[in-house]
Amino acid sequence: MSDKGAVVGLVLAGGRSVRFGGEKAVALLDGRPLLEWAAQRLRSVCAQVAINVRAGTEAESVARALGLPTLYDQAGDALGPLAGVKVGLAWAQVQGAHALAVSPCDAPLLPDDLYLRLLEGANGGAAMAETGEGRQPLCAIWPVTSLPDVQEALRDGAHPPTWQMLERIGARKVFFDRPEAFANINTREDLAAVQAQARGTRS
Repeated sequence: MSDKGAVVGLVLAGGRSVRFGGEKAVALLDGRPLLEWAAQRLRSVCAQVAINVRAGTEAESVARALGLPTLYDQAGDALGPLAGVKVGLAWAQVQGAHALAVSPCDAPLLPDDLYLRLLEGANGGAAMAETGEGRQPLCAIWPVTSLPDVQEALRDGAHPPTWQMLERIGARKVFFDRPEAFANINTREDLAAVQAQARGTRS
């Protein structure tokens, strides 16, 4: 079992959600915002969880109302998840953690044991989830020691693919056999389908 005090978590909720037509991070599933679902899952292995948000957004307000720290991309960094990972790693370093567990805000069906298995697979290093449909780089463990590499990768407005950065730092792949569990909510219809599925599971 991992030492929860040595691992902190980050929910990536800074995207613009263009296809969703609003901030999907704060869309409600069973009466709770999606970002809260993500934070709760991370808490299974993390002592603290922060939310990467854009200033002035509903996600920022909801995170603060939930008592969760809010982290903001650094000025000059290209838009994208790796910019969020960078500020998450810097925050993790300040917390004295050795690793950062990262989650998207819009995948509420992720396996309950996702982060426990990723931490075991990482074995002190980096790890990312993989399914039969490919890599799932937004579900990953980043060692705090990778911060200089991420900073360098983002220099001068660059933003390499997140999976590429994980492979560069030697991330181990942890295989999960249900790709549908990693489905992202991109539209209101997607959210309605997940809500119906959740209700069907409980009935």
